[in-house]
Amino acid sequence: MPLLAILDFMNEIFHKISAKVASIAGRASTFVLAVSMIVVWLISGPLFNYSDTWQLAINTTTTIITFLMVFLIQNTQNRDSKAMHLKLDELIKVTKAASNKLIEIEEDSDEEIDALEEKFKKIKEKFNN
Repeated sequence: MPLLAILDFMNEIFHKISAKVASIAGRASTFVLAVSMIVVWLISGPLFNYSDTWQLAINTTTTIITFLMVFLIQNTQNRDSKAMHLKLDELIKVTKAASNKLIEIEEDSDEEIDALEEKFKKIKEKFNN
């Protein structure tokens, strides 16, 4: 199996998993489950004499979950951002009065974006006066 096919397959699987995990992680029931696990851990402290192992269990668990969630959340945000930009690009494309310079503006330098922001501030001031 060629390397590109393997990478495409892995990418597709990652997108499916990250979308599902992000959906589950954003639920109130998931938050309640996480809080419940911490409460159980706290209650179990006296049973384990607040040992180093008892502390290490929660530290390791939360670190691993946080580490993995960073990648999953970033993937979801990247996809959402890209979709939003494409939708906005389509609206710019079909609006006759809009400037096509705004299409893919996220690729411009910070200076170019700042200059455009100043331009729009001046336009806003004209309308407010």
